[in-house]
Amino acid sequence: MNDNRKPVEKACPICGRPAVEETKPFCSKRCADVDLSRWLGGVYRIESPDRPDAEETDERE
Repeated sequence: MNDNRKPVEKACPICGRPAVEETKPFCSKRCADVDLSRWLGGVYRIESPDRPDAEETDERE
């Protein structure tokens, strides 16, 4: 297999291999798809300052 992709400085966040420019910050489309699957599956979350139960508490008071 001839791999002409250029590595970039940082490592892939999924597998740790050197990232490549075409799929940056990942090393391959596979690792990019793994990351997308984790986002869509709810593995990754972004915390917010609002608590999910805050609205329920406000409604009861």
